[in-house]
Formats: sequence, C-alpha cells, structure tokens
Amino acid sequence: VETIRTFFSGNPIERCSKLRTDSGDLSRAYRDPDTRFLPVWQSRCLVTKQHAVLLGRHELAAYTHGPEDVIFLGRLGERFIFALALPDQAVPSSIEQAEFVEVRKLIGQLDETDAGLLAYARAMVNWQQNHAHCGVCGTSNQAIEGGFIMQCEDTKCAQRFFPRLDPAIIVLVHDRERCLLGRQPSWPEDRFSTIAGFVEPGESLEDAVRREVAEETNIKVGDCQYLASQPWPFPSALMIGFHAKANTHSIRLNDAELAEARWISHEQIVNREVLLPPSASVAYRLIEAWFNTSSDQSLGALMPAGSTWRPR
Repeated sequence: VETIRTFFSGNPIERCSKLRTDSGDLSRAYRDPDTRFLPVWQSRCLVTKQHAVLLGRHELAAYTHGPEDVIFLGRLGERFIFALALPDQAVPSSIEQAEFVEVRKLIGQLDETDAGLLAYARAMVNWQQNHAHCGVCGTSNQAIEGGFIMQCEDTKCAQRFFPRLDPAIIVLVHDRERCLLGRQPSWPEDRFSTIAGFVEPGESLEDAVRREVAEETNIKVGDCQYLASQPWPFPSALMIGFHAKANTHSIRLNDAELAEARWISHEQIVNREVLLPPSASVAYRLIEAWFNTSSDQSLGALMPAGSTWRPR
C-alpha cells in the first residue's frame, strides 16, 4: 500500500531523546553557537515569506538564560533546535522583518521541514503552558529533561506529567460508488468534509469510527481500514484516518455536530457540486484515495487551485 503523506508529518528532525536526560549534554547543546531557537508567541510561530525563522541565542538573550527556559526539540542536520515560549507582552525588536503567524494559516504554504518543526514547537509550548501547575496538588510545576517532563515542585508530591496527544479518528465512509460527507453548521452550504471525532476512553480506533459515524449520521459501517495520520497541533490532536465500508445508507442526523450529510458520487465531485477540504488535510487525502481507486480519473488532476476550501 502506498504511503499517504500528510501536512505536518514527515518531520526530519532527530529527536535525540537520550540527550534530554543528560544535563551536561543538554547544556552544551544549548550553548553551541550553531544552535537555533524557534520562538513561539501567543501560540504563533515566527515566519518570513512562508519559511520558519530560527534565531541564534544572542537574539533571544532577554528571554532565555539556560536550558531550563527552553524545550529541546532535537537535531536537524548538524544543528540543535530548541523551542522558546516568549511572554505575551513582549516581542523582540530584532526580528521586525519577520512576523508571528498562526500556523493554521500557513497550511499548504510551508515546506515539509518547516511545517513539521513549527507543529512540533507549537504543540510542545502549548502543552507546557497548560501544565504550569500540578494536576494533583496544584503546586507549580518545573520543566525537566529538556522540557519533556513537567514535575511538581512539592517534593512530597513530585508528580510527573508527560506530553499527551488527543487521538481523533477521521473517516471516509463509502459504498465504493459514493462517499459520505458532512457539513458543519458554521460552514457554507457547499462545503463538505469527512466524519471525525475524538476517541473515548475504553474504545479502540475502529470502535470510535463506528460510534462517531452512527452518532452523527445514523449510518452503520463494517470493515475499517487505516490509511494515514496527521499531527494537528490545534492544540494537540492526532488525526487518524480510515476508510470504512457502509452497511446501511439511510442518513439521519442524530446530534447537532452536523448541519447536513450527503452521499456524494464521483460525478458530483467531477462537476464540483461540493467544495472539498484543503488538499493539505488528511480529509482530502482520504477522499482522494477513495476517488482514485474507484474511478478511472485522478482527483489531483481535476482539482485546480481554489477548488478546495482553505481553513480559517
């Protein structure tokens, strides 16, 4: 089966997890003159002309004084890379040529390396900021091991917290000839995408697929096939993509998640009767994989620029 590449995936950085546990190596990496830092400010990352901006330590001297202030991301080529959260009230004046931009607005514009780096940095900074205090006793946490552990400062508690992801399934339901797409209430009338939802405790990914589809559309599905995944750092989801074969066809909206759901044929897609998700999304890749294997046409060749919607 051909690997499906998705935006934000394929991050080439070597994470060097063992280095996180060695304070001496971590300090040397931090002080290496070739080391670069990815600043994150109010969940936005620094870019210029759709490229990530990496800064030297001297350019951020007012905001970092040691490895305890930053998050060690790993090594890219011969350079160590750290992420640094800047305070909300201050933006360094030395980087006026660049701009802090919400990563979501750059989907489809960044190259693979920059997209992976910014998603990684944003997700880690968000996780640290949301775990500033111990979830057990409420005491402040401190970052250790390169920022990948937040530990309670109360020695009697000393609870440790690790980065977590929120797994979510996203599924293209089909009967080979048609696929099931839904529209959220806030979307324009012709804008549709695949069914998605978070995995709940005590269920497998396949269980979540069947539950979400039934809850939202009343459609029962049988066989589920995993196709691809996509990091989605808004703030910390992992989208896990499936195809699922429909066992029933009568749509009934069971909750308020969707304003509408439809069975969509190849012909309707060719005629652009619906606006598909952005080509950088795993939702589009799921639709494309179904379309290309069940018709004699290529979806990519049929979808010129502007024929898919861009995320807001």
